[in-house]
Parts: sequence; C-alpha cells; structure tokens
Amino acid sequence: MAFEGFQLSRIDVGEATLRVRHGGSGPPLLLLHGYPETHMMWGKVAGDLARDFTVVAPDLRGYGESSKPKTTDDHEPYSKRAMARDAVALMAGLGFETFNLAGHDRGGRVAYRLALDRPEVVRKLSVLDIIPTADVWRLADRRFALAYWHWSFLAQAHPFPEHFIAADPVNFAFRIAQGARYFDPHAYADYVKALGDPAVVHAMCEDYRAGARYDVAADEADRGVRKIAAPVQVLWGSRGAVGAWYDPLAIWRDWAGDVTGQAIDAGHFIPEERPAETLAALRAFFL
Repeated sequence: MAFEGFQLSRIDVGEATLRVRHGGSGPPLLLLHGYPETHMMWGKVAGDLARDFTVVAPDLRGYGESSKPKTTDDHEPYSKRAMARDAVALMAGLGFETFNLAGHDRGGRVAYRLALDRPEVVRKLSVLDIIPTADVWRLADRRFALAYWHWSFLAQAHPFPEHFIAADPVNFAFRIAQGARYFDPHAYADYVKALGDPAVVHAMCEDYRAGARYDVAADEADRGVRKIAAPVQVLWGSRGAVGAWYDPLAIWRDWAGDVTGQAIDAGHFIPEERPAETLAALRAFFL
C-alpha cells in the first residue's frame, strides 16, 4: 500500500498550511510533486525509500489539500521561491535543518530554487524531467509551442484560463497522460478530487503565471552569478520532451558544478510509470 505506516498531518509553515505525509527513518528526504498532481504521485516509491530515509512528502501550497495563500499582482505567493520557503520551514519544523531533496516537474523547479536560495540546507538534489525555467522560455520554439502550449495558456491573466478549465478540469489537466493508465487509482482519485476545487485550479494558474514572470527573473538574476552547491542528479524520461528537445546534463552543468544523471525508459511521469527504475536511481544517488 502506498505510504503504509506514514503519518498524515496538516502542518503550519507560516505562510501556508501543508498536507504532509511523513514516515520512515534515516537521513531526511523531501519529495516535491509536480503539476497537476499532489504528494500522492510518490506513492509507488515512498514506502521503499522509507526503509533508508525519513521521507517527507507535502502538497505544495495551492495544490491538493494544502492552503491557498492570497494572490498578488506580481504572483510572488506562487513563485518557486515562496514554495521553497514553505519547504525549508516544513523540514525545520520536523527537526531537519539539512536534508536531501527530490522534485518532479513543478516540484523540481521548487527544489532547484531552494538549492540556489538556501544552499546550506540541501545535502543532495535530484530533479526529475525538467530543465531550469528560464532556459525553457529561452529555448522555446515551434515544438514547445505546439506540445507545451499549456505553459502559455495557464500563464494568461485571471480569469481567462480558469474560465475555460472549469468546463472540464480533469480532462484539461491530464490530456497528455495517455488515459492515466499508470497512475495508482488512489493517487488518481486524489488528483481528480483536487481538480474539482476552483481554488486549486486558480492556484495552478498562479503557479504558471509566476513561472513565466517571477521565476524567470529569479533564474536570470542567478545565471552566471551563483550555482547550486549540492551534488545534482538529473533524471529524465527517454520518451518525453525533455530528452527529445534538450541535452539535460549539458544544461544543468551551467547551473551546478557536480551533475550526474540518466534517462529512464518513461514519458514525463517517471516515478509512476517506472517506479522500480526511479527507486533504484534515487537510492543510488542519495545513499
């Protein structure tokens, strides 16, 4: 069973209250999920990771059952910097001043921003199926515009995307998930429940609005000025866009001094499509 033996909590981290599952023993490992999911995306690997680590898996602010802070004109409350503050406060509240960190999709963007802003707290960092946000926008081309058009659509001003997503939020969110055939039924039910909440849909749009503006500015301010100090593992799906469009290791070596990684035979949702391979890669890196 996913997350068997884990504790489910609601934890106040100051700016938000996060729904969190945590369990296991050993060095702390924080797992951050992506769009349009919740922490449940880690369910196929969390139990095995908990044999070696104290695993902490929250819903990001705005997602799932975590709280939805009030939005602002600059979208900072849904920036990856703001989400990173939540993560640091969460781990400190659980007694961990330093920790290992893995993030998939939007969670990977929170994770690398955290590693840049707070290098003293991150022991090792694993990012799954992403390149840095500023590089995504710099390298955007025809392929990106056609396949990842939701980046631009979700970033449009409120209430334009929210209005259209409301007609069928689940179909919109998972249109590229090939019928969600590889999602655990309990996890998928959690995603569907969350997407039924207009506040979650609005928060997701705010996440992408911040991504197109605030997060790009934060990345560009760091480009060539500071690098990620922790060792970085880069994992990507060999059948996904990241591997097809980019040279992930070369791009990440502009952002960190110690970068290793590999492709996994999967599309975008690596931990759910290939949990055994994901688990093996994460354990080899973090242990």
